Amino acid sequence: MKNTIFTLCLVAIFFTSCKKEVNPFLISKNNIGLLTDSTKVKDLETVFANDSVVKRISGDGFTGRISDIEIYDKTGKQLLTLSPNQDLDSTATINTVKVIDQRYKTEKGLNTTSTFADIKNNYTISSIQNTLRNIVVFVNEINAFFTIDKMELPAELRIDMSKKIEAIHIPDSAKIKHFMIGW
Repeated sequence: MKNTIFTLCLVAIFFTSCKKEVNPFLISKNNIGLLTDSTKVKDLETVFANDSVVKRISGDGFTGRISDIEIYDKTGKQLLTLSPNQDLDSTATINTVKVIDQRYKTEKGLNTTSTFADIKNNYTISSIQNTLRNIVVFVNEINAFFTIDKMELPAELRIDMSKKIEAIHIPDSAKIKHFMIGW
């Protein structure tokens, strides 16, 4: 009987110690490392316990209106910029994440140093929007959107905002200007 209890305890310890470690730099549809689409602003200090969380005050400092929240690693390198869905609300969740550090990547290896070819070869492009200076490429399967500078496009597509830009118009070598996650 004692051997059975001892064996069961060892098996229980083994299974609890085999807990899968979360990759702090993995981007998926509903999370970036430990940050999820339901993480509240008040929990950011816990999620990024080994990093620095900096809340910026925009506009009039007297009103205390909080906008973007920046995350820095121990060396002072910026990792992410987070935008909550509600200013001055500690129970607000994160609405948009700007990925800055190239260590953050999707399961298919997409990161801030990727090109348009990496996007189209690994994901289904949901839509492309033409703006004044950039194009915005949306990938719904990972809740991401990417801005690409229009200077990366052929000259005839850079000026006219009314032109519909298709994936075939964007050179494979076009670099990602901003990698954003929108929840």
